[in-house]
Amino acid sequence: MSKKVKARTLFHGEYDFLSRQVSALYGILCDIFGTDKVVLKASKLEALELLQSDKLPERVLALQKLVYEDPTIDTVPPLEAIPEILQDIQEELADFIARRSVEDNLERRVAEKMQERHEEYLQEIRRQILKENGGPENPYTLKKLATLEKMEHVKLARSAMEVLRPQSLDQIVGQEKAIQALLAKLVSPYPQHILIYGPPGVGKTTAARLALEEAKKISTSPFRPDAPFVEVNGATLRWDPREVTNPLLGSVHDPIYQGARRDLAESGVPEPKLGLVTEAHGGVLFIDEIGEMDPLLLNKLLKVLEDKRVKFDSSYYDPTDENVPQYIKKLFEEGAPADFILIGATTCDPEELNPALRSRCAEVFFEPLTPLQIETIVRQAAERLGVKLEPAVPSLIAEYTLEGRKAVNILADAYGLALYQQYKKKGRRRKVITVDHVLEVVRAARLAPLVTARAQEQPEVGRVFGLAVAGFVGSILEVEAIAFPAREPGKGNLRFNETAGSMARDSVFNAVAVFRLLTGQDLSDYDVHVNVVGGANIDGPSAGLAILAAIISAVQRRPVKQDVAVTGEISIQGKVKPVGGIVEKIYGARQAGMRCVILPQANAAEVPQELPGIEVIPVATVAEALEHLLE
Repeated sequence: MSKKVKARTLFHGEYDFLSRQVSALYGILCDIFGTDKVVLKASKLEALELLQSDKLPERVLALQKLVYEDPTIDTVPPLEAIPEILQDIQEELADFIARRSVEDNLERRVAEKMQERHEEYLQEIRRQILKENGGPENPYTLKKLATLEKMEHVKLARSAMEVLRPQSLDQIVGQEKAIQALLAKLVSPYPQHILIYGPPGVGKTTAARLALEEAKKISTSPFRPDAPFVEVNGATLRWDPREVTNPLLGSVHDPIYQGARRDLAESGVPEPKLGLVTEAHGGVLFIDEIGEMDPLLLNKLLKVLEDKRVKFDSSYYDPTDENVPQYIKKLFEEGAPADFILIGATTCDPEELNPALRSRCAEVFFEPLTPLQIETIVRQAAERLGVKLEPAVPSLIAEYTLEGRKAVNILADAYGLALYQQYKKKGRRRKVITVDHVLEVVRAARLAPLVTARAQEQPEVGRVFGLAVAGFVGSILEVEAIAFPAREPGKGNLRFNETAGSMARDSVFNAVAVFRLLTGQDLSDYDVHVNVVGGANIDGPSAGLAILAAIISAVQRRPVKQDVAVTGEISIQGKVKPVGGIVEKIYGARQAGMRCVILPQANAAEVPQELPGIEVIPVATVAEALEHLLE
């Protein structure tokens, strides 16, 4: 292609681009003023023929006349000057749109102020009429009012939970990474809806409330200083499918059956009642136990999250009725604003929640608390109560719970017991909570220690520690096996407690096959009994490795290390397959005092980076695992 052809092609491309710019600017003018007004203005400014011209410079001249509203502009611009002219026109349009936005905002604020003044004026008139007519009061109502005012002056001290609840984010123990993730999603100019997972009593609700307060202090956050935090429990959100009542989204009270305001009922006007989503406008709506919400109500909530507005409807509403107040017209025709950030907390597994809800929310996981963290919580709570603890009290409480809330409850009960005993003895010594106080509280509440099996240094034959998960909390699974030579070769029996479930039984059958693969022996030459201590129900194959190790140990009389816990599914080819709940299982092993955890190689990436006090060994085959487990 010659240089001349290239230059002409480039010019045509520029010409087309400028033409599209001019068309876009005309479109913006039509959006601002309306097509009819633009045509009328073009006629007055003698620009109508230029507006309809096929020549780009003439259309640009018409655009100048319209934007600057100057009929004296009559010079058709040359092509090389058009880009600069269009840039000036864009600046002029931007200034106009900005001025118009400010004017609209001022008009709206003026209208709001006028409405407020009008309502205050009406209220003043009503009060004056009531005063002139003697008012609604009589001796009976005045007596009731006096009783209520007297009750207002009687207050008990704050509950222990109010005193001991963390007042700042740095007082929440063991959730530093989760709190950081929570804040990162709130302080952004574009905050996200959030789902918080975790076991009960680890600080999910408190962290959400304090995170909003922290976000208000940061300039990049969209939350204003008065942004509300509206809290509700998903399990208690009861509503009527007919929308007669809906505390979450709001509902309409018709003037006949549902008790609309008297003045509205007399004129037959329905009254919308705003819900929690509107109360949370501009702030956070916190729904605890969101997994317990009614599925249909949850879907309605998801629609509100998308629209940022709640719509109302009623067969009693007549838009032409002059008796309908402006605010009710606005609610029926435009809906109520509901622009908020949803934070849902749950103790359910993620798979149990509505997939549509999960797709709209970022997810944050709160970790189970460790015994050391429970001890820290107890010591902090004792400082807030102003009491002294015997040295063994924090560790004793940590043996009975891994919930921060429950630990504080136990301490508060022991504190009350100490005060009562001090009163009976008429003593005035400094308040001290002792081990005996805690044990008395534990016995009264029928609490049992969380961990019954702990690590020990002495190896044992036929006893292996597996790992399990219940909710978000890991625990030790004690598997034992015993083997005897069969009375007749090849006619041995294999017994297993059926309460452990079908998945565990399948793991036993796989273990039998792998036993023969590794040892070359036939298990039918032995009577073998495998038992899961405590009759626990195992709903997955993760105990397979522990069961196999117990069988091999029992048959070959090889001791098993009692400070090592294992988890992993075994295949009949002798491989260790990945399992779930790795983080929770590691925490459970550490709680039981284990020195080491053996887990599948495929789960190695899930292991937390910071694991003080415990070693993690990933293995790919059963043979590797047995090397670390058996003496």
